[in-house]
Amino acid sequence: MDFPLGRQFFYQEVHQPDEQICLEKAAFYLALEEYPALDVDEYLTAIDTMAMEVLERLPAEPYPLKTIQTINHYLYDDLGYRGNTDDYYDPRNSFLNDVIDRRTGIPITLSLLYLAIARRIDFPMVGIGMPGHFLIRPTVQEMEVFVDPFNQGEVLFLEDCQERLNQVFRQTVELRPAFFQPVGSRQFLVRMLTNLKMIYVNQGNLSKALAAIERILLLMPQAPIELRDRGILYYRLNRLTEARQDLEDYLALMPTADDAAVIRELLDAIED
Repeated sequence: MDFPLGRQFFYQEVHQPDEQICLEKAAFYLALEEYPALDVDEYLTAIDTMAMEVLERLPAEPYPLKTIQTINHYLYDDLGYRGNTDDYYDPRNSFLNDVIDRRTGIPITLSLLYLAIARRIDFPMVGIGMPGHFLIRPTVQEMEVFVDPFNQGEVLFLEDCQERLNQVFRQTVELRPAFFQPVGSRQFLVRMLTNLKMIYVNQGNLSKALAAIERILLLMPQAPIELRDRGILYYRLNRLTEARQDLEDYLALMPTADDAAVIRELLDAIED
């Protein structure tokens, strides 16, 4: 099977050590499947330009909070970026080119743009995959603050994160140290693709949901849940040979899974 050019570029980008993956390039290669005429270099140059304009605005002694304030003023006040609260599940919120063009997105894509600018101005930050709401934070050791790119770059402390979690889940959620561990590049991209997968499943767009899962499996080839979900999508798309293989692989990896009996019934239906 011939893969789209975007898929090939994506594979090349992620098929290297995690710390060498350029997140924004990988994100644009994801978008290239949706927009085959996308000029990736043009958008990378646009991010370079944003970073240069932030550099010009930095004070002579750009201590961390002042740097965050400068990025925030540029992105949200000057350029008008904002979190998309009007249509959160619009798939365009997950494509970085659309985020740049429309100046709106969801937490993870706005975080990606923020991280790309911060890296270019030599202000190291990392992604924080807090459940339900992606954040970023500076890697300065003595700082325990977080930045919320979805909410105008708001600076949060731990107690603020607790409040944000409670808002997202509409109940009190126990704050755990695991919620604030840095997210690696592959994890970051998996979370982006999982968002797209769920959006397309809910829209009934099975072919695009399948494409999202295929790219997740490029990042995590033996992810049992993704093998199961791809097998189910293959079944619904009447690609029965491929469905059988994925579902058998899932059961081999997860023989005692809660849904193992259901998956075996589905395999029996394929055999019939």
